[in-house]
Amino acid sequence: MSHTAHIPSHRKPRQRASKSALRAGVAGGVLSTLAVAGAAGPAQAEPVTQTIEMPTITTGLSTAVAASAQATQQVALDLETRAYEDAAAESAAKKAKKAQAEAVRKAEAKKKAEAKAKAEAAERAERASRTAERTTLSAPAASSSGNSSSASAPSSSSSTATGSAGAIVAFAKAQVGDAYVAGGTGPNAWDCSGLVQAAYRTVGIDLPRVSQSQSTAGTQVSLDNLQPGDILYWGGAGSAYHVAIYVGGGEFVGAQNSSTGTVQRSMDYDQPTGAVRVL
Repeated sequence: MSHTAHIPSHRKPRQRASKSALRAGVAGGVLSTLAVAGAAGPAQAEPVTQTIEMPTITTGLSTAVAASAQATQQVALDLETRAYEDAAAESAAKKAKKAQAEAVRKAEAKKKAEAKAKAEAAERAERASRTAERTTLSAPAASSSGNSSSASAPSSSSSTATGSAGAIVAFAKAQVGDAYVAGGTGPNAWDCSGLVQAAYRTVGIDLPRVSQSQSTAGTQVSLDNLQPGDILYWGGAGSAYHVAIYVGGGEFVGAQNSSTGTVQRSMDYDQPTGAVRVL
């Protein structure tokens, strides 16, 4: 083989030149980009020298919301206050009504108690007056009758009423429980002489209206010799202040007073001064 002949090499071809060129191109592009950016940067960016304060947003909407909340709160407060006031008024009204009812009840109870006390006092005074009259007039009455002044209970034989006397007694007993009214002549309310007059009228006898005249309308009889139908009187003959009808058995029926009304009682309850017989 000739010494000038080409002998192929086993080594790879060198690529250093092309790679270097490529690297140089990339580097240049990067540097160019940085140069452009550097040139443009100072022109657009400025250093921050102050803080910009954003304006406060105050709009009609926020004002309206605040006003609405305040109004709602005020309405709630007003409603709560009114509720308290209504509850207090209702409680006060109930207490006032209860106090008024209690006052009325106490006034009625006091009125009844006073009326009862007054009636009892009147009855005691009436009994005391009758006792005083009886004490004063018992001696003259006994002298005029010619008998002892002590009044014993009538005999049992005089306790049975018949004829006109029976009618008078029956009428008198039928009125027991009626009211006593001054000046009363029936049919459901009487005073003492009104009852006696009405009882005698049932048998056709017209007696005087008042007790003073009735006590002298017949024959005077002693209290130990009474018969049913006789008129009992308290006080003096001709000046009696109370009359009743003897019904037998030692008892009488009379319109006593406004407290007791018309009653049937024993003569021991209130001993009469004298008696008169009309039949």
